[in-house]
Amino acid sequence: MDHPEFEIIENDDEISIHFRRITPIYPATEGLSQRVLRSMVHRLLSELADHSFETLLPRALMNGAMTRAGSIRAIHFPDSWEQRDFAREHLVLSEFFAMQMLIASRRTDASIRIGHAHCGSCVLLDAFLKSLPFELTSAQQKVIEEIRRDLAAVHPMNRLLQGDVGSGKTVVAIAAMLLVVEAGYQVAFMAPTQILAEQHYDVLRRWVEPLGVRISLRTAARQEEGGPLALFASVTLTNSPCDPQIIVGTHALLYESVSFSNLGLVVIDEQHKFGVTQRATLTTREPAPDVLVMTATPIPRTLTMTIYGDLDVSTIDEMPRNRGKIVTAVRDEVKLPEVLRFLRTQLEAGRQLYVIYPLIDESEKLDVKAAAAEYELWRERLHPFRCELLHGRIAPAEKQQIMESFRRGETNALISTTVLEVGVDVPNASVMLIENAERFGLAQLHQLRGRIGRGEHKSYCILLTSAQAKEASAKLAVLERTSNGFEVAEADWELRGPGDLLGTAQSGLPALKIGNLKADAELMRRARAAAVSIFQVDPRLESPENQRFRRLIVEQRGRTFSNVS
Repeated sequence: MDHPEFEIIENDDEISIHFRRITPIYPATEGLSQRVLRSMVHRLLSELADHSFETLLPRALMNGAMTRAGSIRAIHFPDSWEQRDFAREHLVLSEFFAMQMLIASRRTDASIRIGHAHCGSCVLLDAFLKSLPFELTSAQQKVIEEIRRDLAAVHPMNRLLQGDVGSGKTVVAIAAMLLVVEAGYQVAFMAPTQILAEQHYDVLRRWVEPLGVRISLRTAARQEEGGPLALFASVTLTNSPCDPQIIVGTHALLYESVSFSNLGLVVIDEQHKFGVTQRATLTTREPAPDVLVMTATPIPRTLTMTIYGDLDVSTIDEMPRNRGKIVTAVRDEVKLPEVLRFLRTQLEAGRQLYVIYPLIDESEKLDVKAAAAEYELWRERLHPFRCELLHGRIAPAEKQQIMESFRRGETNALISTTVLEVGVDVPNASVMLIENAERFGLAQLHQLRGRIGRGEHKSYCILLTSAQAKEASAKLAVLERTSNGFEVAEADWELRGPGDLLGTAQSGLPALKIGNLKADAELMRRARAAAVSIFQVDPRLESPENQRFRRLIVEQRGRTFSNVS
């Protein structure tokens, strides 16, 4: 034995803690041994009375006679593996139940608030739909009807619209906006980045301005139409005949910068870039607007019960028929000369392309290529075709100019970072090369790939990698196998687990300490069902037996506020 570990038994009490039993192993730190930590926990648990642990679970979730006090003791020092499993189930249910009670309370608060109906008579909507050069899919029609029913109700809408990249969520959102505008209310359309906000503004001008709807763009760099409105000035929009009816901007639009006197609908694009708490800020406005949040990052149902548990969910599960097919291929970087020949044939055929890098500048710590460092090389490789460099540190005005040049076809290739991940829509751009593809997450790669295949041309996504790791190979193979975002999401769930997938989207919810959203999915369903049933019977938690749940929600709200702030 090279490195034996041994214990010196000095008394019988130590035998009962450290030996001849199922023994806990803790994540320790330097200077604190397992033996010392285990003794401290054992002593603490032996000195605490049972009434120190208030049982959090309702009767419907109680597992036999196991109490919270017994569960906490048994999870540390169980008499059997079966007892350990019962203890863990009790504590995981307690954790999930606390989360679901918080979500259910938010949902109930929203449902009992009195708002206004924000639904017009569909004249504008019908005119818009007739002007489109394509027919809506049956999935789009179904979702528009779900939203129309919500807008016609007096209680505020809180709805999630999820659909794959390119499934037509923006058209559905515009339909909702027109119903609200026709009813005489204003709409705020929020995007996570300036590039996406500007693109939405251009799309709305092209589709909606001909109908007589007034539109405005509000970002830090550009203020257009509707008067001199600076983003960080205190301004009130009164819905007068000269004020815009749809205001497009980043999420800062709804905080300290602009106040709306007649806001009827808030649309949030790419919801996964925002947090639960940011969304809650919108739903607490008075009077309460309807809220529609959109995501092109489909997530497994178990996560939907947590991140979006306070929302009604609509899903566009059908792609438009006019979308070009995307072929995805993984290539080793030694194949770059062959890839370059293919890229040139596509440019010669009149197509445009993206080359994506994980970094702007080279890093001494990471063996990863960078956009700025490779830009001149690409100009030489693709000469005489025109290349431009795009990344997040470029000034907003210059960034807009670069994108406009690419949209008009004056630029043939964009050498870029993931600033392109969301929202860029150039139908003629049908080729994407992603360098160091192993450095990106699976969902992020799918988002990036969604920038192509938006026109009628066959599109190609080439994932260039030198990684030999099994995990990287499995990840990239998923993208070769499918272009369905829901399948990609499930694969991401399998490969990465729930922790990474939650990301900042779970900010505003209590952090999980013991529960695992994937392994314990059935326990989450049970916890959710119990929380929903309690609020169905007692929406304000006024009965004596529900007072402990009221205290639980107050405690959870205090914790999540401190976590976010």
